[in-house]
Amino acid sequence: MSHTAHIPSHRKPRRSASKLALRAGVAGGVLGTIAVAGAAGPANAEPVTETIEMPTLGSLEAGSGLASAVAASAEASQQEALDQSLQTQENLALQKAAKEAKKARAEADRKAAAEKAEKARLKAEAEAKAEQERKEAQERASRTSERTQLTSTSASGNSSDSGSSAGSDESQTQAPSGSAASIVAFARAQVGDAYVTGGTGPNSWDCSGLVQAAYASAGIDLPRISYQQSSMGTSVSLDNLQPGDILYWGSRSGSYHVAIYVGGGKYVGAQNSSTGVVERSLDWDMPSGAVRLL
Repeated sequence: MSHTAHIPSHRKPRRSASKLALRAGVAGGVLGTIAVAGAAGPANAEPVTETIEMPTLGSLEAGSGLASAVAASAEASQQEALDQSLQTQENLALQKAAKEAKKARAEADRKAAAEKAEKARLKAEAEAKAEQERKEAQERASRTSERTQLTSTSASGNSSDSGSSAGSDESQTQAPSGSAASIVAFARAQVGDAYVTGGTGPNSWDCSGLVQAAYASAGIDLPRISYQQSSMGTSVSLDNLQPGDILYWGSRSGSYHVAIYVGGGKYVGAQNSSTGVVERSLDWDMPSGAVRLL
């Protein structure tokens, strides 16, 4: 092979490879011309002692390597920029997911707390209702026991003294007058109102609140509590009742319920949350005793 022949590069040509090939071709042509001229010269001509430095493969490879390095650097920069962009997007996505998870957890905690509070409220209401029903059942049982005892006492009294019964009938048909009339009228005007523990009117009452207000309508001040009211005045027999008398259940100094006798064998009282303020016959719930303040 001629030393001026074109030597292909073992690397993939880059953008500058065409220029290098052109330069190598021009150099090869010049050298070929010189060689032909030398061969055509006189035979006795002196040999050429001057050497011409030719382009080497190394110089060609150096140019190609530089281009490759530049291209590789550009690709690396692009790749790094792409990696940074992807990392940024990934970080933003993770932050958004964390915020949404935190928000969802807070909402779940709020709902759980609300459900817990609602369950506690319903449980408290159920317990309060059960306690109220238990107390009312105890009161009914106590009144039934008192009524049974009083019925037995009344029966024995009637068998020994028929005059008492006649006096009782007269008192039950007696019409109220004066302060008693005001008290009875006020009590009857509240029939149908609601029963509320601690109620003092004008549309809801408990037993002692109604008795206190009824007497206040006649200008008479009474204590607020039932056992205090039944401890006042003079004790009277259930066979000798008059309108305006205070009826009580339990012992006189420890009564748990009071009402107002309105005549005709009836009384008005704020019984309980189920009945409210009602007018009832003595036989419906026989009182333990009565006191008179008028």
